[in-house]
Amino acid sequence: MSNIKKKYYIIPIILCLVTMAAVMLFYFTSAFSQSEKTEYVYIDPDDNLDSVAHKLSPYANGSALAAFRILARHSGYYENIRTGRFAVEPGEKTYNLLRRLKNGHQTPVRLTIPESRTMERLALQLSRRLMLDSTATAILLGDSAYLSRWNRDTATIACLFVPNTYEVYWNIPLDHLLDRMQKEYARFWNKDRQEKAAALGLTLDEVTTLASIVDEETANDREKPMIAGMYLNRLRIGMPLQADPTIKFALKDFSIRRIYHNMLTIDSPWNTYRYVGLPPGPVKIASVAGIDAVLNYEPHQYLYMCAKEDFSGTHNFARTYQEHLRNAARYAKALNERGIK
Repeated sequence: MSNIKKKYYIIPIILCLVTMAAVMLFYFTSAFSQSEKTEYVYIDPDDNLDSVAHKLSPYANGSALAAFRILARHSGYYENIRTGRFAVEPGEKTYNLLRRLKNGHQTPVRLTIPESRTMERLALQLSRRLMLDSTATAILLGDSAYLSRWNRDTATIACLFVPNTYEVYWNIPLDHLLDRMQKEYARFWNKDRQEKAAALGLTLDEVTTLASIVDEETANDREKPMIAGMYLNRLRIGMPLQADPTIKFALKDFSIRRIYHNMLTIDSPWNTYRYVGLPPGPVKIASVAGIDAVLNYEPHQYLYMCAKEDFSGTHNFARTYQEHLRNAARYAKALNERGIK
């Protein structure tokens, strides 16, 4: 075959290959997402290539999903799919998206620790924000042997959680989350807070326990130092706290609106009508405002308080039991008039 004939065949082949390469290059390097904002996909432990592609499909631009599948097969991604929360960025190339998925380069979630009353409730809330099973998490948070790694038990584990907002990965295991909470706990309890707790003669857990009671007594942050001062007065003279939130916690019934005398007989270490001093642990995850209210309590001589009859969420305070009885009578009358039982 002459050189002219060879060129006649080779040139079209080269042009064809160049065209195919250009098409493939465009195919794989075009923007994956059709969305104008960042979207997120959550990859679970049981996901495969098909399910990952299905999760990506609502955001895929034209043939980008087919390109993703081809690249995923040839790169081996389908053999080692990583869990996590991954961003799908506007304008991001298909190959770059796959590279982040394959390497497990996640986008963190902003996790706000809720002020939960029980660990079961906390487990449920965590499972809604993280790749944690609520039942398995609740079991572990109720296992003192497991919690001993963080020097906690089922009564004090709530003390470990400071309800701020943290950046964590969606697929963080529970033990890593508790490690993180322990670091945040140490950061929160700085020298100033530790010195104030010591001046009260309370441990850090005791401050948190009292703060949880104060939190349950009112949502009014401005009144919390006043309530904290009243309970500290009772502790100093050995008077029972007689805190209604501890009865609700002991009964595990947070829907109770009125505490009756027959409820006060429950034999529980959280029954502060029956046992003097603080209960073994918090009645909820205490707020930062509640903790700081205890540490910066308002000094006064009040020993009693009763919710105001105007249902404002604040309280009438009293120095004597007789004065308290008058306040309580007004509140009981208001409850009866509203039919609150």
